[in-house]
Amino acid sequence: MNAKTQKNDISNAEFDVLDALWEGSPATSNQVIERLNKRKDWHEKTVKTLLGRLVKKEVVSFEKQQRQYLYYPLIAREEYAKQETNSFVSRLFKGKIAPMVAGFANQNSLSKQDVQDLKALIEEWEKDND
Repeated sequence: MNAKTQKNDISNAEFDVLDALWEGSPATSNQVIERLNKRKDWHEKTVKTLLGRLVKKEVVSFEKQQRQYLYYPLIAREEYAKQETNSFVSRLFKGKIAPMVAGFANQNSLSKQDVQDLKALIEEWEKDND
């Protein structure tokens, strides 16, 4: 994803299409439609329009093979998640993670497994940053 294209420029519908490409790519528009239709009814023209938008935003690219276009993402799911997380924390919590975690803790949204995972992450960070 280039610097001009921010991930928050990607609509929910565009994200669904990108997610379908992360399931396996390269993929034809028909394969993307088939994957999306497992969740809800998507119209062929809508999916092709969304693929076109993602290409224009330089998040997805394609190769033409014979009479078909094969689409593939230009950003990995992990990289997108990292950018999305950073943006979310920056916008809502002024770049501080503690208030976000505190919010989840105060609403009893954290499971014991979540807390164990967070402790393990903190321990790993402390080892790497001492």
